[in-house]
Amino acid sequence: MFVNSAIILIVISVLLEIYLYFNFRKFIKSKLFLFTSMLLWILILGNMGYNMIFFDRTIGQTQQTMWSVGLFMLAGFPKIILLLFFLVQDIIRAFTWFLRRSTNHPISENKFLPSRRKFVTVTALGVASVPFFGLFYGMTFGKYNFKVIKKKLAFDRLPQSFDGFKILHITDIHSGSLDNKEKIEHAIDLINQQEFDLLLFTGDIVNNFYWEMDKWYDVFAKIKQAPYGNFAVLGNHDYGEYTDWNSEVEKQENFEKIKAIFPKIGMKLLLNENQIIEKNGEKISLIGVENWGTRFKKIGNLDIASKGIEYDHFKILMTHDPSHWNEVVKNDPKYYDLTLSGHTHGMQLGIEVPNIGLRWSPAQYVYPQWAGFYEFEGKIINVNRGFGSHFYPGRAGIWPEITVIELKSIS
Repeated sequence: MFVNSAIILIVISVLLEIYLYFNFRKFIKSKLFLFTSMLLWILILGNMGYNMIFFDRTIGQTQQTMWSVGLFMLAGFPKIILLLFFLVQDIIRAFTWFLRRSTNHPISENKFLPSRRKFVTVTALGVASVPFFGLFYGMTFGKYNFKVIKKKLAFDRLPQSFDGFKILHITDIHSGSLDNKEKIEHAIDLINQQEFDLLLFTGDIVNNFYWEMDKWYDVFAKIKQAPYGNFAVLGNHDYGEYTDWNSEVEKQENFEKIKAIFPKIGMKLLLNENQIIEKNGEKISLIGVENWGTRFKKIGNLDIASKGIEYDHFKILMTHDPSHWNEVVKNDPKYYDLTLSGHTHGMQLGIEVPNIGLRWSPAQYVYPQWAGFYEFEGKIINVNRGFGSHFYPGRAGIWPEITVIELKSIS
């Protein structure tokens, strides 16, 4: 698999390393250091190439493939920054040389280059260290840096009996990527410490296979039961789409066993279905749809899921992919007051400083609603940043999330 991509990646990376070597050798006199760093990069590159070429779709993503990606990013991202610095420097040097040559003003290299090169090199190393240490932290500690986000949301359609009603929202467990039982148990303890009336999980319990949950049942079964129930929907990874199967029968058997995971951990799975939540004689509607995404499976059906629900009911919709809200839900005439999603993980990479309003992630170039709360004509969506990880074995700046939403009535 991915043979051509692996070859292209290796060739480009080797050329990059050669270019960086010739820039660094002017300032780093230790050949042992230079060749050791090159050897490490070649080993990381070889590991990445091997995992790409021999990637087995019958097994799918493993800890080995995730760590090969993580190590490649750890070494590769800083090198890209160094490349940009040195390229800009060389372009300026070439332009200056051409300009002076064409105007008959030759310049000696000794006149300005050594000190400037040293400054550029030191600056480049300083800037490149930021993603290096950020990614390293994300792979070691960041992916367990669980954050509880609490938010009050006011609605004029919310029945008075549900004023103060609390929802705990989690998503994207990706059990096949989990690797530290003690840390995950701490996260479950953190969930159980919260006060909530309803627990909602919005998909991706596994990466591909039902058996990924086998060693985690005892952990997730400890999630406490909310007074009004624990409910779940499926995400794109829960359909076994990212692996090769011997037959459709085998794929379907895996799918049925994935659906059977949820009652084992105390959750009721909603498959294009709804549930009425009643309190003091007043009612709200909980709707759960199957996956619907602009880039993934589109089998979520709002009409079927909302059958029997009246327009004036306050509605909470669970749909895994926020593109469903952006493309369909927010303009649906049935009016879904609150939508809960996940899926994006915030790309597990980014910068968020709420106090100054700084938010950035590569995810924002793919999803208009990529993390947090968004509003459209009184309808609100929360895009949870996710519980687990996928592809990159860590989280840098976009931390794993447990959301507690308190509903407030302004009627």
